[in-house]
Amino acid sequence: MRIYVAGIGPGSPQDITPAVLNAVQDSDVVVGYKYYFQFIESYLKPGTECIDTGMKKERDRAEQAFRLAEEGKTVCVISSGDAGIYGMTPLIYEMKKERQADVEIIPLPGISAFQKAASLLGAPMGHDFCVISLSDLMTPWALIEKRIKAAASGDFITAIYNPKSNGRYWQLHRLKEIFMQERNADNVVGYVRQAGREEQSVAVTTLKDFDPEEVDMFTVVIIGNSQSYIADGKFITPRGYYREQTEEGKNVGQNIMIQSFQTIRKELKHPDIPLWKLWPMLHAIHTTADFDMENRLWMDEEATAILYNKVQNGELKTIVTDVTMAASGIRKGALERLGIQVVCYINDPRGAEMAKRLGITRAQAGMRLAAEEYPDALYVFGNAPTALLELCELMRKKKCTPAGIIGAPVGFVHVEESKHAAKPFKNVPKILIEGRKGGSNLAATLVNSILTYDDAEQLRPGRDV
Repeated sequence: MRIYVAGIGPGSPQDITPAVLNAVQDSDVVVGYKYYFQFIESYLKPGTECIDTGMKKERDRAEQAFRLAEEGKTVCVISSGDAGIYGMTPLIYEMKKERQADVEIIPLPGISAFQKAASLLGAPMGHDFCVISLSDLMTPWALIEKRIKAAASGDFITAIYNPKSNGRYWQLHRLKEIFMQERNADNVVGYVRQAGREEQSVAVTTLKDFDPEEVDMFTVVIIGNSQSYIADGKFITPRGYYREQTEEGKNVGQNIMIQSFQTIRKELKHPDIPLWKLWPMLHAIHTTADFDMENRLWMDEEATAILYNKVQNGELKTIVTDVTMAASGIRKGALERLGIQVVCYINDPRGAEMAKRLGITRAQAGMRLAAEEYPDALYVFGNAPTALLELCELMRKKKCTPAGIIGAPVGFVHVEESKHAAKPFKNVPKILIEGRKGGSNLAATLVNSILTYDDAEQLRPGRDV
């Protein structure tokens, strides 16, 4: 007594495995949905009976197979694709347990619809993937949605089965909405209708341009991961044998920065921003490992380019920092290469005396000294909001006109106000970190992004590491 449970592939005779064909030829009875008999009829031995149980009659199909097998016949239950993937194999095993049947079960894998679709699209399944069915006939939608969110946030390549039906029209729209919340809008999407059959059609697009209305119940949808791309019309997800190539850096440190920037750029939710904003943003995220910098980075139009041009034409020769830690993070190689000095007055005895005499902070006193000696410097703040507020007051009194401002003070007292106070000075290009976040390391890396802006187009950071 034997039951073969065989996957006959997505619908093309060429996609049926030899093992399945041997099982079909060995069987006395084939049980399945009549539409699939056309693909195996020519391989049946004379006298083989084909029993149609109709659509959505899976349990009837399994019971029929067991009755026939228990009569001593060799039975082959056929499913499209792979019988073990949303197919008959699990049901047959469950029924064997329920009946306590002494019947041998031989499952035979087939080419699943997502595999066939993937081959027609190119090579989208090259890394970790999952398959999700949108059919809620046996799985509650709340659980399906939980799985969709996990796949989207986990950066899985995701194949979608049962994306639509006459009564199930909105679920694929909801899936797209969830993926748009977690993925880049340019994330690659491919879909194949009637894979392996005469009516076959293949399409490759992006998440933002994907239209669920173009999909029906005969379609398999595949959503790539953050590494997927389109090349010559093909949907490719790299396994990792060939990493994205750029010109090698001069040392290990620069190579690590280059790879890090490539990774960050791919994981940005909104990468379609101009280079003058992208470059400091990549630096900020690289330094902090905080993708909230996408929301926190505030810049005047073209600020990075304007400040870099001031460096190039010799207009910007001095950088003033509020604290020594901000100064220490600015790359010495870049400063030497460009002929720029960094000064900090926080430990200047004159500032300490002024602070004590006037009842102000040393950081404030340092700004007063700096405004007298370097009124046109680039002013950089990574710690003291009082220093940034002091500079704003000095600008209002026209005691200095900075070449630019990097504003990233950090903390809880007057921090947000200090950043707001800097914004109205339209003639001074500014790069600010909004909210309470900031820090000397963040201020320094924003300066470094200016000093290396000529490396931005090649996405080649770390020249002076």
